[in-house]
Amino acid sequence: MNQTPSQPAFHVEGLTKVYDMGEVQVRALRGVDLDLYEGEYVVLLGPSGSGKSTLVNILGGLDSPTEGHVWFRGRDLTLVTDRDLTLYRRNHVGFVFQFYNLIPSLTARENVALVTEISPNPLTPEEALALVGLAERVDHFPAQMSGGEQQRVAIARAVAKRPDVLLCDEPTGALDITTGVVVLEALERVNRELGTLTVVITHNAAIRHLADRVVYFADGRINRVDRNETRMTPRQVSW
Repeated sequence: MNQTPSQPAFHVEGLTKVYDMGEVQVRALRGVDLDLYEGEYVVLLGPSGSGKSTLVNILGGLDSPTEGHVWFRGRDLTLVTDRDLTLYRRNHVGFVFQFYNLIPSLTARENVALVTEISPNPLTPEEALALVGLAERVDHFPAQMSGGEQQRVAIARAVAKRPDVLLCDEPTGALDITTGVVVLEALERVNRELGTLTVVITHNAAIRHLADRVVYFADGRINRVDRNETRMTPRQVSW
């Protein structure tokens, strides 16, 4: 298990997000406080609408809070310019979503190269694809791949720029259990071999066993945070 260092990568304080939906206000986050540490594997667990995706979108610079602050390595992301936020996303953050968002007309290698060509110190597409177990599939198109393989290409694309943080929103949500295990193994390997702070949103309570810490959400708040003394591998978990 990763030892928690003294300084967090992310320090979140009083985070509130309110969406105006016509005459109705939706409070997605209600004063969230949280620290996330370098190299951790963190699972965010809770029902739909509990605030998990909103938090991750704010951490990743895709959304901004209504109130509160997010510091990344001591820098307040809520105070920077749009250009600085774009550079932050490009240089520090990798995203993996439930749906793969691959370009159908490009091979796996070419899909990953879209990121490596604009990154200062990337893995090669071949290195990134090998990291997720797809060394033999680099010249295949998405239509020639299973859902799990496409998701692993999406992970390879996200990690090829060597991000400091990998944010994953329901990465196994569209997959069966067997395929999901392979995808989770790819995420675990990225976390272990690259030391990437990895944050995984899920509805699947079994995935909590894979994490250093589990953050439980309900109604826009953090209910509790649990620490696992030992992390299981995806194949050790009872699904």
